[in-house]
Amino acid sequence: MNARQLEVFRAVMRNRSLTAAAEALHVSQPAVSKLLRHFESQIGYTLFERLGGRLVPTAEAQLLYRDADRIFREIEVLKGLSDRIRDKQLGLLRVGASAPPTFALLPYATERFRQRNPGLRVVLQTLPAEAIDEHILLGDIDLGVTMRWSAEAQVRCESLGKVGIVALMRPDSPLARLKVVRPEDLVGQPLISYDAHTAPGKLLEQAFREADVLPQVQIEVSLSIAALPLVQQGLGIALVDGLVPWRNFGDLVVRPFHPEVVMEIVLSRSGLRPQTRYGREYARDLRAAVVAMSSRT
Repeated sequence: MNARQLEVFRAVMRNRSLTAAAEALHVSQPAVSKLLRHFESQIGYTLFERLGGRLVPTAEAQLLYRDADRIFREIEVLKGLSDRIRDKQLGLLRVGASAPPTFALLPYATERFRQRNPGLRVVLQTLPAEAIDEHILLGDIDLGVTMRWSAEAQVRCESLGKVGIVALMRPDSPLARLKVVRPEDLVGQPLISYDAHTAPGKLLEQAFREADVLPQVQIEVSLSIAALPLVQQGLGIALVDGLVPWRNFGDLVVRPFHPEVVMEIVLSRSGLRPQTRYGREYARDLRAAVVAMSSRT
């Protein structure tokens, strides 16, 4: 017994005619007749009898039909599901990102992605960069976007681009008139920046040391976006990543910091399982978002 034999049997049961069943299946009547006879010989009993020129199902056929019909209804449901997946009307993409990429890249990338995949559910999570590796390995997210390389051997990483540290200040800051802010310009200025033990904190500390200037970081932040209300409140000048679109958050002055301190934008995914087609698509949209961001700066 195979699926094709059941399909022919079901069609004959529903149409009560070999000719009508053949038309429904888009095959010839002799082909239906041959398949039906072969099916009966395999199962060992007759399924139909001719009475007064009519094709009448036997009692055994009536018993078999109930489950055969149920099976084919389930197959039709499964085929419909498969077609919806193929046509991108059903699916899920999960992306975890640290705060800077969340603000700067995900809106652009997600807009592009949803233009092609309007029926898909997209879940975006803003997570600490250190937590993203664990979420990837557990299978909770498909892609991660951070500003750090993973130390996990089972996490695959790719650089999407680079971004420099900038100085963020209020318009009434004495440094707002400068085109570029250097370590010596910040002497005597209260600083808001990263912990010296973080990757960007270490890079900044090296830049100050090479300039023979002692940084006066009075307020430490773990997320660059956390510096925003502090600067707006007049608590200091922030040295933070230039990825966040700072100019979108009100009347602030953003200046490049020299010597250039560069941070990488890193895309990560699991090395334990194949990347989904939606993950591959969204990765392309993230690369396009980085290009678009670069063209605006």
